[in-house]
Amino acid sequence: MRHLPALSPLAGALALALSLPALAEPAPAAADLDAVRVYGQAQGYNVDATRTATKTTTALRDVPQAVTIITEDLIDDQAMTSMADVVRYVPGVGMAQGEGHRDAPIFRGNVSTSDFFIDGIRDDVQYLRDLYNVEHIEVLKGANSMIFGRGGSGGIINRVTKQANWLAHDELEFQFGSHGRRRGVADFGRPISPDAAFRVVALYENSDTFRDHVEIERFGINPTFAVRFGENTTATFGYEYFRDDRTTDRGVPSFQLRPLAVDVETFFGDPELSFSDFESHAFTATVEHEFGNGMTLRNATRIASYDKFYQNVYPGAPSIVGGQRNLPTVNADRTHLFLSAYNSGTDRENFFNQTDLVKVFEGKVRHTVLVGAEIGRQETDNLRVNGFFASPDVRPCIASATAVVVTNTVCVPLANADGPVAVTFPQTAPGLDNTGTADIASVYIQDQIEFSPQWQAIIGARWDRFALDFTNNRANGGTGERLETGDDLFSPRVGLIYKPSEPVSIYTSYSVAYTPRAGEQLNGLAANTRTTAPEKFENLEVGAKWDIRPDLSATIAAYRLDRTNVVVVNPFNARESILIDGQQTEGVELGIAGRVTEAWTVMGGYAYQEGYTLSTVDPGGPSAGFIDGQLAQLPHHSASLWNRYDFNPMWGVALGAVYRDEVFATTSNSVVLPSFTRVDAAVYLTLSDSVRMQLNVENLFDETYYASAHTNDNILPGAPRSVYLGVNLSF
Repeated sequence: MRHLPALSPLAGALALALSLPALAEPAPAAADLDAVRVYGQAQGYNVDATRTATKTTTALRDVPQAVTIITEDLIDDQAMTSMADVVRYVPGVGMAQGEGHRDAPIFRGNVSTSDFFIDGIRDDVQYLRDLYNVEHIEVLKGANSMIFGRGGSGGIINRVTKQANWLAHDELEFQFGSHGRRRGVADFGRPISPDAAFRVVALYENSDTFRDHVEIERFGINPTFAVRFGENTTATFGYEYFRDDRTTDRGVPSFQLRPLAVDVETFFGDPELSFSDFESHAFTATVEHEFGNGMTLRNATRIASYDKFYQNVYPGAPSIVGGQRNLPTVNADRTHLFLSAYNSGTDRENFFNQTDLVKVFEGKVRHTVLVGAEIGRQETDNLRVNGFFASPDVRPCIASATAVVVTNTVCVPLANADGPVAVTFPQTAPGLDNTGTADIASVYIQDQIEFSPQWQAIIGARWDRFALDFTNNRANGGTGERLETGDDLFSPRVGLIYKPSEPVSIYTSYSVAYTPRAGEQLNGLAANTRTTAPEKFENLEVGAKWDIRPDLSATIAAYRLDRTNVVVVNPFNARESILIDGQQTEGVELGIAGRVTEAWTVMGGYAYQEGYTLSTVDPGGPSAGFIDGQLAQLPHHSASLWNRYDFNPMWGVALGAVYRDEVFATTSNSVVLPSFTRVDAAVYLTLSDSVRMQLNVENLFDETYYASAHTNDNILPGAPRSVYLGVNLSF
């Protein structure tokens, strides 16, 4: 078993952070500012306003698009630790497998690894994010380029982090349980004076999983410091170090158009050669000044460095061997399977600066005008190397008596699918070796107009200049090829809101987003594609929002998302991309969040979605295309409902269920992931103002299901019944 790199110095730093509350001197009189805590029941699953959707503080019912917010209370009650946990209760959003080392949400049929933001600023590198320092998470659906720039095609996810706020924070959280879960989080903060405050949030986890050989070790620490310069100016400074080391797990292959039926813990590939190491450093600074008379200026800067390397040996067959193409990964006798291998490294330096000026104009018609600008630079080095095997005999995997020499795959017995393999990763092998610098400059303007208590509108537009200086170091026999490209992206948004009464709004909206030809990770530029127009996304949406009571809201949205000029991965050859005419997704989403009664809190949603490609791609040619394929991992029906009920200030219980219709693993529409219903439960116990405990049971009825896929032969089983004990200590 490969042992993940030790984090003992970092673990020591966390141990110090964990000890701070006990070592701290008694709080001074400023401790009177402590937040009021209500134990024994959730604070709530409903949020009534957001700043992210419009860059101004706006009531959610006045935002003309579907927005789901996952609160800290819901995160705590469900013991969430990952983005996959988050989207489980977000209608219309799923999660692809991401090859076992990255978040890959599916927004209205569009898979993305880059539409992530942290406090409104881009965080687009491929890794698995943690929730240890999260206050709440906002999921905005539809095209979002007007606010966020390039991308934001089917939606975005924004993490709002915990920051210094002149309140006392003294909290330790621990989780232990099934599959070797061991995790601790510390949150410690203090007002230093009326004009200064600090806060430190830290994480350490060293866990196994339900999958054989799969280990996770991660560490994070996020100190922030806030200072007031007079009555009208506030600045917040933060730094985060985060490290994630884990075994990369690409799940199980398919057999006869279904996931291969094996024990859910069965690992495929060589676990000693399958690992992911990620490390990031990020510095943030935000300054906000209120001029008075309804005018506010805000400037935010984020400088981040990312270092990512992963390697995997995984189920995967060659595309063409001995005249046969699209070979099955598992042979017909179910005795052998193909394994492939590669590794990839990415180093990225991000710099972003945003400036927003907001002015409110009062009058018979009220205007909230936003004028802003953003500049950024992203420097990326990417190296991918394919694995090669020493001329293995692949005849057991091929229905032919003819010997075939293949070096980019190996045939192994199914009974020894997790055994060691002899593979090398020569630097001269085919793959990627790219260097790129992307420069971004944007300006935007938006007007939120209140014509009357019944009618509102939002009109905005953004212009982005995206320029990429890209070098393919492997081109021209290794001498390299330098390519330069630039796009001018114009992204409008228009929304109209009608409010028949104050708690009810009915809206319609139209928005546009673009993804430049370099791709979401800025590594897909080639001589034959650099002049191709960017992908375009047009979202048309109508919906209604109802604040049933101040802490309970319901929403409904119907949409159509058109994607044109689309480059997709060939479902029959993951190493090849195909240009198709486009794709279209239509759907209806319903959501509910908040308190039904003082004791009963709910979070739930339902989505009906239809999505198809709009092109025929040479079904008889070497590319082996598809005709009007249904979009990958897009269920026609999906639903979720979580209920928490508090009997008294000491005891509470929760019960939730998630349903997903059957889906296709890829747009080849050949391999099906069956439908499933998963039931979760929890019990909460408050022993005192300082000690809370909870027991979470995931997959209560031990349902066998398949959570996600990357290809037809990389399918991740869902976890079996899992039990986790959580302990929260407050001081």
